[in-house]
Amino acid sequence: MSRSMGPLAKKIFKGVLVAELMGVFGAYFSFNKMNTSQDFRHTMSKKFPFILEVYYKSIEHSGMYGIREQDQEKWLSNKN
Repeated sequence: MSRSMGPLAKKIFKGVLVAELMGVFGAYFSFNKMNTSQDFRHTMSKKFPFILEVYYKSIEHSGMYGIREQDQEKWLSNKN
């Protein structure tokens, strides 16, 4: 027994698929920007500190340590 999806169900499915793809690409580009730009990480620390914390934990989990400390050191020296 084969059921075909109705037109509304197809539109909803496509909408959800597009939203998920946009989320994945947005997360990738945000991670890439944070990975290459200390200034962007500083902006993220002011606007979205929880996202920056996820970034730090993910790179520390992968074995790269010291980026958080370098950022904090630079940002503190810029304040003084």
